[in-house]
Amino acid sequence: MINGVRVPPDAIYLDYQATTPTDPRVVDAMMPYLVQRFGNPHSGSHLFGHEASDAVEHARAQVATLIGAEAREIVFTSGATESNNLAIKGAGRFLKSRRRKLVTLATEHKCVLESARSLIAEGCELTILPVERDGLVDLDRLAAAVDEQTALVSIMAVNNEIGVVQDLAAIGAITRAAGALFHTDAAQGFGKIPLDVAAQQIDLMSISGHKIYAPKGIGALYVRHRPRVRLEPLFSGGGQERGLRSGTLAPALIVGLGEAAEIAGREMAAEAARLADLSALFLARLGPDVTVHGHRTRRIAGNLNLGFAGVGALTLMGLVPELALSVGSACTSAEVEPSYVLSALGLDRGTAASAVRVGLGRFTTEAEVLRAADRIKAAVAGLRAAGLRPVLERAT
Repeated sequence: MINGVRVPPDAIYLDYQATTPTDPRVVDAMMPYLVQRFGNPHSGSHLFGHEASDAVEHARAQVATLIGAEAREIVFTSGATESNNLAIKGAGRFLKSRRRKLVTLATEHKCVLESARSLIAEGCELTILPVERDGLVDLDRLAAAVDEQTALVSIMAVNNEIGVVQDLAAIGAITRAAGALFHTDAAQGFGKIPLDVAAQQIDLMSISGHKIYAPKGIGALYVRHRPRVRLEPLFSGGGQERGLRSGTLAPALIVGLGEAAEIAGREMAAEAARLADLSALFLARLGPDVTVHGHRTRRIAGNLNLGFAGVGALTLMGLVPELALSVGSACTSAEVEPSYVLSALGLDRGTAASAVRVGLGRFTTEAEVLRAADRIKAAVAGLRAAGLRPVLERAT
């Protein structure tokens, strides 16, 4: 039972963008640091502390390797939300006496948008650029918005709702030419697509553990050392993590993130190919009467944001309770508000209210994909036959 609702015995998890199960190999790597090797990594006077510290530094190197960084450039945090806050607020506050402008996209994660907006009260200027209908930024529009007064450009690597992959190398080149910093929220891209901080001229990168089969509560921020990026820390304390993130580190969680990063590095190409095959199979099984939101090719394979014309997403999900799906919208006062990401793509309210996100991942099987597609297809056909329409479409 979950919140009083019985979980169907044939439940299928299709929400891998929200979170991933912890890989058993990651759990195995973590366990010793929960029980036997439980030392504080900041206790340098005995073996227990040294053992924990060595594990942390090994994990730091594992994370760095996956993005072509140096180990010393990895700062451990509680997750991507903290990393995004530290990157944006830290850079904005440090640079605002010289550069006051911030540039981001309308489709960024809420923690990026809210972090950037919070700096307006501190004297910064914020430009929020629109995206094209496919979810990608117009590079000419971006170049026109970035100038010698720009402190930071923050654009995510992979969008969490529609899965599109931005051209990080081109964005990095535009940003570097203006002398600004380039931050990317890579929570959905780290471990799924090749990332190279040098080649893509990335100065700051946010990383999340629970998106790549590591535990929740752990993440990292890449902070370029050469040329050195300086940030103001979010809070005060003992000065751990190069003075950027005070507080006692959690070796078990960090070991989990490191192990997950190493596994992702080994298996990334094969997993991407497998997920591409599963996605193609899923769409083929659904048939032609479905819309995929976002660019059709410049996207990660495991993220499908789908629209079923004339069918409300929440109504559809209510008919397939055994499928763990998600929507980019919230239900308030019996009215579905459209996802701000889908609205930024130019979708009308009714179309946005019909969108369902399907997330495939490492443990998704072919049998699950086929069964899920059949259930969704049957539910959609039933709703259309009954003439039911999305709430927002009726309301407009």
